[in-house]
Amino acid sequence: MTQRVLFCDDDPDIREVIALSLGLDAALDVKGCEKAEDMLEVATEWHPDLVLLDVMMPGMDGPTALGELMRDPETRPIPVVFMTARTQVHEREHFVALGAAGVIAKPFDPMTLASQVRRFMAA
Repeated sequence: MTQRVLFCDDDPDIREVIALSLGLDAALDVKGCEKAEDMLEVATEWHPDLVLLDVMMPGMDGPTALGELMRDPETRPIPVVFMTARTQVHEREHFVALGAAGVIAKPFDPMTLASQVRRFMAA
């Protein structure tokens, strides 16, 4: 059974690396978005098993997008993992307090990203 991963990052290079990295895992079906507003729409329609979300984006940032996901009963159960360079302990604790399932540090290792994602889905 494939699991759906939706990712959102404003950097096209990062989106490409995420797509390639997760795309190597045949058990993962992946979709990417450039803007948080698009991610919210796709999450409602596509019903992903996990969302990878950049923290700092123009327009709606990651924490605001997480709040929007949590306000909608349809998307509230979807685990959200932030991907960010802001990974000091107090920052990680803040993101988890907002409702994130966890944090993946940028830069990330493309060779281990799929296994990290699977761990968050198993939790």
